[in-house]
Amino acid sequence: MSDSYVSLIESGKRTPTPAVLELLAQKLDCSLTYLVNGVTAEQMQEIELGLGYARLALENGEIVEARNRFAELLAGGSLAGLARLRQEAEYGLALAIEACGDQAGAIAVLERLRNDDLPPERHVGVAIALCRCHRDRGDFAEAVEIGERILLGAVRPAWTDDLVELGATLLSVYITRGDLLRARQFSAELLSVAETLGSPRAIVAASWNAAVAAELVGRGDDSLALAERALAVQSENGEPRNLARMRMAYASLRARVPSQNVEDVHTLMLRAERELAQTSASTLDRARCAVELASVELRMGQAEKAGDHARAAQGLLSEANRSMRVDCHLLLGRAYRAMGRPGEAEGELRDMRELLAQLPQSRKTAATWYAAAETLESMGDYRASVDAYQQALACVGV
Repeated sequence: MSDSYVSLIESGKRTPTPAVLELLAQKLDCSLTYLVNGVTAEQMQEIELGLGYARLALENGEIVEARNRFAELLAGGSLAGLARLRQEAEYGLALAIEACGDQAGAIAVLERLRNDDLPPERHVGVAIALCRCHRDRGDFAEAVEIGERILLGAVRPAWTDDLVELGATLLSVYITRGDLLRARQFSAELLSVAETLGSPRAIVAASWNAAVAAELVGRGDDSLALAERALAVQSENGEPRNLARMRMAYASLRARVPSQNVEDVHTLMLRAERELAQTSASTLDRARCAVELASVELRMGQAEKAGDHARAAQGLLSEANRSMRVDCHLLLGRAYRAMGRPGEAEGELRDMRELLAQLPQSRKTAATWYAAAETLESMGDYRASVDAYQQALACVGV
């Protein structure tokens, strides 16, 4: 090789062939991995192992551990020349930060990542996470803009499974902000797209979110039919953990439809609990199931069992899981009231209100304030009840 050709390679004006790379590595007495990536084979193995541990921690619900591992990988500087692995670590860090309840921090990481040269599937994944984070912060306009910019722009992309998932997230924003007419129209479009694609992932995502939209406009039977379709497809094609999670969500939906028998719902929820225990379900999945079981037990008049499930959920949650901890305090407050233990009930509701005040305003937050107001009113604490009703109104802009 001439000096000028080597100089062109060094300046990035020429891309060497594999044969040239092997020759250069031999002449420089280094490994091919080091020449291409700037790290040794041993360092690459260590990086990939670290990423694997971080991903596993995130998947298992160990969100603080996952956040720390991803941050350590990025802080070391070893990923500087490894674009794909650096992007994966930044994406994982954003998801871990989001799971810790810091949507603003997650958005900051995702925005930096969005400006990078991303492959198409990662670009859509970042958009999904950004849309979800803005939704959970109550910034619905920004969440809608992110989703609609990709899906409803002047040049509409060909639908894929990833884009259907983005569509399902956008649909959840319409639902959360109360735009139920748009939600109903868009859910019909998503269902049509999913049927055309015919992939299990698309059908499950579209059917489930359409079920939620149908429930909110009072179409309980249609909602259950759509949810049953999602569950059936998941049963045929999904891995066990996702199937258990879907069954739990389906049981929760049935619990909210007035015509459903609560004992049947209870049986279904116990089945989901068993299936979650038999899979690699995360602590968050198990905590969510315990919360749902506590709610069903309360409806059945089993206050002691409801309290047991709520405390079990609390034991699984970290300080970062504020939204679900709010649910636990509310359920425990109601359980203690039913057990004739007003002092403990008041303490749980007081803790709940302190946490709830820290959450972003949304339909879910409004619903929780409303439930707290009803509980406080039933206990005779009218001043706190009025304040909770006012907080619920404020969350929906009234």
